[in-house]
Amino acid sequence: MTTTSSGSQSNGLTSGEASQLAVFGDFDPAGQQAYDNAVARFRDNNIVLPTFAQLRDPATIPEPIRGALAQVEKDAPDPRNLFRVHWFNQHADDPAGHNYPGFVDVPDHIELPSELTGVEARIVLAFGNRFPMIRAHKVLAAYSCLVARLVTGRFDPTSGRAIWPSTGNYARGGIAISKIMGCRGVAVLPEGMSRERFEWLDRWIDHPDDVIRTYGTESNVKEIYDECNRLAEDPANVILNQFSEFSNHLGHYAVTGPALETVYRHVTVERPGRLAAFVSASGSAGTLGAGDYLKDAQDARIVAVEALQVPTMLYNGFGDHNIQGIGDKHIPLIHNVTNTDMVVAVSDQSTDQLDVLFNTPAGKRVLAERGVHEALVPMLVDMGYSSICNTLAAIKAAKAWNLGPDDVIVSVATDGSELYNSEREKVMSTHFAAGFEDADAHRVFEEHLAAVDTDNTVTVHAREMDEVERDRVFNLGYFTWVEQQGVSIPDFERRRDQAWWGGLRPLVDRWDEMIKEFNDATGASHG
Repeated sequence: MTTTSSGSQSNGLTSGEASQLAVFGDFDPAGQQAYDNAVARFRDNNIVLPTFAQLRDPATIPEPIRGALAQVEKDAPDPRNLFRVHWFNQHADDPAGHNYPGFVDVPDHIELPSELTGVEARIVLAFGNRFPMIRAHKVLAAYSCLVARLVTGRFDPTSGRAIWPSTGNYARGGIAISKIMGCRGVAVLPEGMSRERFEWLDRWIDHPDDVIRTYGTESNVKEIYDECNRLAEDPANVILNQFSEFSNHLGHYAVTGPALETVYRHVTVERPGRLAAFVSASGSAGTLGAGDYLKDAQDARIVAVEALQVPTMLYNGFGDHNIQGIGDKHIPLIHNVTNTDMVVAVSDQSTDQLDVLFNTPAGKRVLAERGVHEALVPMLVDMGYSSICNTLAAIKAAKAWNLGPDDVIVSVATDGSELYNSEREKVMSTHFAAGFEDADAHRVFEEHLAAVDTDNTVTVHAREMDEVERDRVFNLGYFTWVEQQGVSIPDFERRRDQAWWGGLRPLVDRWDEMIKEFNDATGASHG
């Protein structure tokens, strides 16, 4: 390994050794053996790493690799599927979904009609279930976190265990990436997550103890951290905490942001309009990094979303909720809070019941009756709980900011409804025990879509973020990161400054150079 850099960077960015922040811009001299072991492992297993530039623009992936993907099952633990960890996968026509036919020029997306949203503003969501292996975009975050450590000598796949703390999809993505890279991965997630998540993990893990179930559900993130602190006592365990790994933020800034910009440009070719806002549920806050890109590139405002049952950002609140994919009662370290323009809180009653509306015969009939085009109704099954949450938040933002037909809001459909079949059964038995009929569908539409307004009196609340509000939410992170997790106050404070976040951006290009050097060292090829 020959690429090195100075121990400190501009704008207050320090190296991993000089800072407690998980920012790795240099090669760790103590990691030479780990690096050499990784090179040997990847050479033996013929593993090639994609660069972030290739994931941002898959047209730049070498043709031999693109051609080889035609023979690879898209959800298989095959190293070549690393070159599918992006937004440009073509959706398979085969119902079994064995292979993606190839790549597309514009990420698959849906533009929600005003008959559904009740607003003139155009709301567009990119589909995350086009990603390979886990059918959710969190596999990109997992790759970003592991590759940054791998090429800087901070992870040895021959001896280390990659620990993936999560409330669901990120842990699955981490297990998938670990398996592809021939190393052992451990998923740490709350025991109350959907049955489908655990069934997937059972199919992919090699050791039963590599799935650790912590107490609670979405909101019990501290319990995840406590378990990770216990695991960290073993030096073989490398904690890849999505809530504090800045490579998660940067992966979405570098890959998801440009992908959504491509979608925006596509939908405004024939009908011009400005990119008014980007909306995303917080979760780990990684996806919100795409908002930072879109603000830099298109001056879009950023809307961060949480569950109304746990309104941490909105009301300093706590509690429990079922919008799976969002962890609450804390502010992620990688959330660029002082760049956020609005906070929206959405009730899990809305996401639960709208999921039923979108995935039942009665619901689909009523949507068609209300004017939703017949071609769009089947596409709503590609929207899981957090996707519906993002939609409701986009509607709220459009009404709060009085956005019109020349305004575009972009967001992501993190995963599809197939991950929530068991949860839907629970909702049906609790709220619709006699069956979900047309009258029920009309009521759900009125209560959870049509009722969203500019007041905070229904199931969606919002607050615009001025300097005081940004500082308030930023300060909430102190209790998790300084008091509980031991981050130094200078490291915690430096994140207030947008210049510091700007200083992170060149890391992606640096990692790409390191990835190229790593691939050269392995000599592996998929051609």
